[in-house]
Amino acid sequence: MEFPSLSHHGGTRGVTGSCHQLHLDPSSSLLIDCGLEQGADTAPGAESVPLGFGVQGIEALIITHVHLDHVGRIPVLLAAGFRGPILCSEPSARLLPLVLEDAYRLSISSEPARVARYIDFIRDLIVPLPFEQWHAVVERPGLSCRIRLQRAGHLLGSAYVECDMQHAKANSRYVFSGDLGACGNPLLRPLQPPERADVLVLESTYGDRLHAQAGDRRQRLEDAIDRALADKGTILIPAFSLGRTQELLYELEDILHRKSLLTASASSPEADPLDWSQLPIILDSPLAQRITGVYRELHDYWNTQARARLAEGRDPFGFSQLISVDTHARHQQVVNYLKSTGRPAIVIAGNGMCSGGRIVNYLKGMLGDPRHEVIFVGYQAKGTPGAVIQASEGAEGFVQIDLDGRMYQVRAKVMTLAGCSGHADQDGLVRFALGGHQPPAKVLLVHGEEAAKQALQGALRRQAGWAGRDLQVSIA
Repeated sequence: MEFPSLSHHGGTRGVTGSCHQLHLDPSSSLLIDCGLEQGADTAPGAESVPLGFGVQGIEALIITHVHLDHVGRIPVLLAAGFRGPILCSEPSARLLPLVLEDAYRLSISSEPARVARYIDFIRDLIVPLPFEQWHAVVERPGLSCRIRLQRAGHLLGSAYVECDMQHAKANSRYVFSGDLGACGNPLLRPLQPPERADVLVLESTYGDRLHAQAGDRRQRLEDAIDRALADKGTILIPAFSLGRTQELLYELEDILHRKSLLTASASSPEADPLDWSQLPIILDSPLAQRITGVYRELHDYWNTQARARLAEGRDPFGFSQLISVDTHARHQQVVNYLKSTGRPAIVIAGNGMCSGGRIVNYLKGMLGDPRHEVIFVGYQAKGTPGAVIQASEGAEGFVQIDLDGRMYQVRAKVMTLAGCSGHADQDGLVRFALGGHQPPAKVLLVHGEEAAKQALQGALRRQAGWAGRDLQVSIA
């Protein structure tokens, strides 16, 4: 067996479960992510299924970002005996305990003392690394390996990982993309391609499509809010607690701010006859609230435009119309109130694929009423309730959806807000792969459906061919 070499323990059959092992020599390796497979095809109890590989010789676990499909099997890794460092960016070091605590409470135990011991144990292993600085992981005669984290633009703290290895006199560099963000992220600094890669392990979630322009997306969101105000209905946005929720709040604050300026200008011909100032934005997710608090504190990691908004005295995560719902009793009160009154509102609740969480109670109460609207802003895995509801968009007649074992008819309006993806599209992935000073000789595609991988494979080969480059593109 030649070294370095790769083996994959997830992230090759679809868009979840990322877990890649970089073998440095016969006795040493690095693990990049340890994610949970999600979606309808995943068997119950997947979070506790044995790893399927040994942990001996794993020098470190490197986390690209803290979504569960990249970190959700860390408890199983620890149960298998791993005690090495968990290397991640500084923002991820703040967010990872929150995400793992929530998952532990839901799937293992909610007993406070047990949860506290588990999180303390996790925190002791986490080693925060600054962006753009090399960090030595292995240093011994005949082998050295250092890593560097670069901003990936997917969510706060997300990184792609550069692994630079020296074997005797040979040097090689492997790059793991993690999840790459779409261009124009309202909060984060733009993604830059790696300066060099011999082998690039590249995600391909949206390798077969192009995103809509951000301005089109914002206008469609405004139009949906206008409909809600006119219909006296509720907009339900199933959103992931980390990343998508914060981007939505940022954009909603901007829309409300601009609408308030128009309304204040009584002589303006653009003044809106609908009262946007009375529209509540309801964040109904305790985890999202905690994560949003971390986002507020880590504004040094925001992009220039977002920091400028803060300097103006505006708070994208603490504006006056934002209402946070904490307890389950309060959650049920809000569901019943919105279901039975004609008060327009926007509700952001987890989970993002409607397969659990508080969004399910809103859907049960409101899917049957055409006053309301469900807006999807993220990927819906095949077979999930979210994917079934999304498929009803534009369908004739009524679609039925199974929620917690009961069937509900979808009479509410359904819309997919194109351009909201947290993932780079095909153009973005190609630019990342081939836009560096020394593009890779080999690209290995992971983290995508088969059609997306094949489309991206073709696009990469075409682009490399036009540039007169030799490029090997394979599918894991």
